[in-house]
Amino acid sequence: MAKENFTLLLLYFHLLSMFVSLEATMFRNFTTAPCNTIERKALVEFKDGVEDPTGLLSSWVGDNCCAWNGVVCSSTTGNIIKLHLRNLNKLSDAQFLTPGLVGNISHSLVNLKYLRYLDLSRNNFSRIQIPSFFGSLRKLKYLNLSDASFIGKVPSSLGNLSNLQYLDLSANSYIWVSDVNWVSRLSSLRYINLGYVDMSFASSTWLEAFGVLSSLEELHMQRCNLQAFPHGRLPTVNFTSLLLLHLHENNFNSSIPLWLFNITTLVDLNLANSGIQGSIPNIAFRNLCHLQNLAFSSNRINSQLTEVVGGLSECSNNSLRLLDLSNNYFWGPIPASIMKLSFLEELVLDLNDLNGTIPESIGQLKALKSLSLTGNSWEGIISEVHFHSLEDLKYFGISSTNKSLAFDLRNEWIPPFSLEDIHIAHCQVGPSFPGWLETQKELVAITLNEVAISDTIPAWIWDMSPQIELLFLYNNQLRGTVPQALRFSPVMSVVDLSFNLLEGPIPSWYNVICLWLSNNKFSGQIPENIDQAISILDLSGNSLTGNLPSSLSELKNLQILSLSDNQLSGKILVDWKGLTGLNALDLSKNNLSGRIPSTLCSIRSLTDLKLNNNNFSGKVYKSLENCTRLSMLDLAGNEFTGKIPNLIGERQLFLESVNLKANKFIGSIPEYFCHLPVLRILVLSGNNLSGSIPPCLANLTSLKSFTSYFESQLGSRPAYIEEMDLMMKGRKLSYTKTLQVVNVIDLSQNNLHGEIPEEMMNLSYLITFNLSRNQLTGKIPENIGDLKHLETLDLSCNHLSGSIPPSMSSMTFLNYLNLSHNNLSGPIPSANQFHTFSDPSIYEGNPELCGSPLPITCSMPKDKDEEAKVGDHRDDGIEMIWFYSGMALGFVVGFWSVCGTLILKKPWRHAYFRFVDRMKDNAYVFAAVNKARLLKKLKREI
Repeated sequence: MAKENFTLLLLYFHLLSMFVSLEATMFRNFTTAPCNTIERKALVEFKDGVEDPTGLLSSWVGDNCCAWNGVVCSSTTGNIIKLHLRNLNKLSDAQFLTPGLVGNISHSLVNLKYLRYLDLSRNNFSRIQIPSFFGSLRKLKYLNLSDASFIGKVPSSLGNLSNLQYLDLSANSYIWVSDVNWVSRLSSLRYINLGYVDMSFASSTWLEAFGVLSSLEELHMQRCNLQAFPHGRLPTVNFTSLLLLHLHENNFNSSIPLWLFNITTLVDLNLANSGIQGSIPNIAFRNLCHLQNLAFSSNRINSQLTEVVGGLSECSNNSLRLLDLSNNYFWGPIPASIMKLSFLEELVLDLNDLNGTIPESIGQLKALKSLSLTGNSWEGIISEVHFHSLEDLKYFGISSTNKSLAFDLRNEWIPPFSLEDIHIAHCQVGPSFPGWLETQKELVAITLNEVAISDTIPAWIWDMSPQIELLFLYNNQLRGTVPQALRFSPVMSVVDLSFNLLEGPIPSWYNVICLWLSNNKFSGQIPENIDQAISILDLSGNSLTGNLPSSLSELKNLQILSLSDNQLSGKILVDWKGLTGLNALDLSKNNLSGRIPSTLCSIRSLTDLKLNNNNFSGKVYKSLENCTRLSMLDLAGNEFTGKIPNLIGERQLFLESVNLKANKFIGSIPEYFCHLPVLRILVLSGNNLSGSIPPCLANLTSLKSFTSYFESQLGSRPAYIEEMDLMMKGRKLSYTKTLQVVNVIDLSQNNLHGEIPEEMMNLSYLITFNLSRNQLTGKIPENIGDLKHLETLDLSCNHLSGSIPPSMSSMTFLNYLNLSHNNLSGPIPSANQFHTFSDPSIYEGNPELCGSPLPITCSMPKDKDEEAKVGDHRDDGIEMIWFYSGMALGFVVGFWSVCGTLILKKPWRHAYFRFVDRMKDNAYVFAAVNKARLLKKLKREI
């Protein structure tokens, strides 16, 4: 019953919108009552307040307003009951043929007291708020203000429209709601769409407001910046009629609340890309037996797939048509019970953690039109049984991250379906090209990437080229030649045959906007007659010879041109003015020579310029500063001379990587590098640069934090895989996809002198720091340990002295170190990462270094002991001097403390001497008595 209600609701609103113009015409033909004068005046005032470039209101002349375009009157009273002023000239959600009505909305419309239907959608009221007087149009049942560029706060007076059944405020990105309690008063509401309206201030109250609307059948609140998902028991939730709930593209960051699974009437549930996380209760979907569409894609749900499929398949009357769980963390195999979802038309399980074999029962889903299983860890065999009853299948996509899935389909097999799009990647399909695909006469898109085909491309593929829009046969072992002249689909096609063994001359194909033929064995010259429609041309990694054809400068739609790693010769073209949209130019690894033409930067859109590893010479023109949008500049491995030119102008804000290594540049390092806000890679090695290292390099803000300063701009750059060869961890490495997270300063192999600037130790996100083979002196900065994310440090072959700073022990990411051939001394640190540096060669050439892994222990040498003893004797002599000085001082102080007092105090002096005389007499008597006793004793003994 719910399914029928949902279908009827959609049909009701669809017909209401589609035939409104026909209805208006019928009312004009049969209206007998005259136009209401007050209401006519209201419309005239409204017309006077807006601009009408499309002539939508051109018929608004004369007395009979009921005959005007977009106006519908009551056939009995003549009152205006419908005003349909939707801009029908809009191309899409982001494009206009014309802006529609522009200006203000006259307050006079408040006089349309019998108005039931008001549609002002897709116009351009970009400087006004939604008028609060709309809340006075009490008879309104239908109000559509969507995509009309309103701004500001949504008026709460709309809550007065108690008869309103349909409300659409969607696609007005600059309106917001602070309190949604007014919605709870719309007791007759059946449909509401607030998509793209900022409801962040109402995140905690929206459910209570909407939950009391028992008549509500459709609730659209996609991309509303909702940041809370109420949990627990909510007695106000009374969605007894709700059929559709769209809450996708919000930011709930919570698990799915249990109350949602109690809305048993739901037919369409969309929570895609809304920050949903956690697991799903195993009984969650048993109550949602009326679901037709279920979309949970692009969240962080971590559950076994059986929990969803098992619950849905338990409904005896299930009518599920769409199941989209892609881009989550669902795990486990596809349960065999999937066959119970017999009405399923779209099954989307891409980009999860699913594994195991594909159940043969999936072939029982007779209604299936789209089956998408890419980006999981499948294994086992795909056989003809898997497709047994899939007669309506139009799209089939599968890939296995562990490459353990194989296809066992006979070449002569005739499938029951007629595909339009096939996508198979990272599986075992070959070695022969799948012959059964020849039966698929409706194919417009073919993807067979990395499927182990070592065969020629069959002729029937090329016979289908007039209908092909996408042909991806990337990274196989396809061999042979390709047809020289083909015409692909007129809607423009993309073709990727790269990383194969194809040979022969480069073809001239038409209606191809993106062509990747890189890393094959194509030879000969680049053709002159390349189609003008092409926007991406990648012929890199072949054996092409000859000069650059002048016709390249005529490809006005070209955005990316990659001709690297060939055998091209001659000079760079002089005329580049025709390439007004070129973003990336890669001519690296060829035999090109001469100078860089001063006209190259007439391409103002250029972001990536790679001329490395050629035979270019001379001075680099200062005109490169006119390339104001450059992000990558690679001139390495040439014969450029002179000083490094000013590569930037005052407007250059996007330069991320500069590679000038292995040239013949002279002079000092220009300080303007310090003023590039997003510079992450600076490689000047292998030149003849002199002078000191500019301390202002410490100002490179992009090396101080993980997020690039202009990250938003970088997101708009073309789909071009950048590549750069860098010295990392002591060897040459080629970086492509990971280049965006590499932070490098390489100034090695020059004649730089002076000390390492201590200021540069604040570049905490620097990953590679190479200053080797220079003439640097002084000590390694004590705070070098502040380079917390450093992985490679090479200071070898300089004249650095002093000890290895203890702070280096805190550089826990460091995995390559070379300090050899300096004048360092003292012990080698042994904590943390230094335990892993067991190669003694990284310390060699520093005779005064000691400790593991060097064979020299850090015990003191003999001459040092003697020097220490001399020092000890010297210290003892100083102590004796202080001892005797203290005695003399003490004697003087003691003497004058006593004698000085006796001299100054006469009574004290008399008392003192009497005391001395008494002590003297006592001593004499004591001695005399004892002497007499001793003599007397001796006589007795005799």
